Amino acid sequence: MPQKPDNPAEHDPDYAVAPGETLREAIDALGMSQRELAERTGLSTKTVNQIVQGVAPLTQDTALKLEQVTGVPARMWNNLESLYRETLARLQQDEKLASQVAWVDELPLKSLRDAGIISARKNERVQVLKEFLSFFGVVDRESYEQVWGRPIAAFRQSPKHEKDPVAVAAWLRQGELDAASIACQPYDPEALREVLALARELMNDDPSEWLDRLTSEFAAAGVALVLRAEVKGARAFGATRWLTPRKAMIQLSVRRKWEDEFWFSLFHEACHVLRHPKKDVFVSDGDPDDKHEQEANEFAANFLIPPRYTAELLALRRLADIEDFARRLRIPPGIVVGRLQRERVLDYGVGNKGLRRRFELVED
Repeated sequence: MPQKPDNPAEHDPDYAVAPGETLREAIDALGMSQRELAERTGLSTKTVNQIVQGVAPLTQDTALKLEQVTGVPARMWNNLESLYRETLARLQQDEKLASQVAWVDELPLKSLRDAGIISARKNERVQVLKEFLSFFGVVDRESYEQVWGRPIAAFRQSPKHEKDPVAVAAWLRQGELDAASIACQPYDPEALREVLALARELMNDDPSEWLDRLTSEFAAAGVALVLRAEVKGARAFGATRWLTPRKAMIQLSVRRKWEDEFWFSLFHEACHVLRHPKKDVFVSDGDPDDKHEQEANEFAANFLIPPRYTAELLALRRLADIEDFARRLRIPPGIVVGRLQRERVLDYGVGNKGLRRRFELVED
């Protein structure tokens, strides 16, 4: 899967050398004074002195004149000027970041390091911020808050635990980078419904037999399906967002690895794609009052076990009956076990051994 963007500033110098330094050396080697250089180039002595001091910019016109007088190619003068101005701008940006280093203490650095997002040590505060901001594709704290500090995805999350918003954003950013490498056809809701029906048919098979196929089928329907282990603290099961008006993303974490939670999350997120407006910005942390989450939960539950079987489902107690029920519905028994546990018909743990499978998430 795609890695975090390289940071081009990792080994940049912490000082800027003006092209005027090279110009001074060049005219000294020629035995030429600044006054004589001004006369030969038609520039004022003041302008020449300001260029030598790094105050005035060395323009492309001036570079051509210096080529004529010194024999040093204009492209070299232009390159020196460009590098000097870039380094100055970078140093100014570093000064701004240095004023924001207290922010480092608020970041979940261990989680970010474990996820491969941050490599710098905590005492290298400016470098930590550079890596952090580069990963998120923003330039400072203000732009981070603007882009990532507001809800940008609908994600189902455990209501029992507090989430770390930075960890959530990091996990979503990883998914965004992964999805960028998945070529998708323009979104087609009918094609997506067909993929969901296919997914339900494949649930009994091992993930090694259907994961690549499902990923390809989702892409053909205009949806990038991404599996990403959660960044510690995110506590996210799944997320949905529109990357473009014609490309959606469903991101799953396989957080607790139970097969029923994986499939429930997949169909839950698919409901957001199918039924909720693309422009909507919403976040849910298991809030039972959230109408979007209610609808997505109902959609997923009914897709897995149609409502006409509800009475029969809730009457199940014996594991053998659960297996028979699942066989008739052509779904894994673990789906039934997980549903009965959520409905509090079965105690948590009953049926986990033997009937409820775990998935192992393997990232490329």
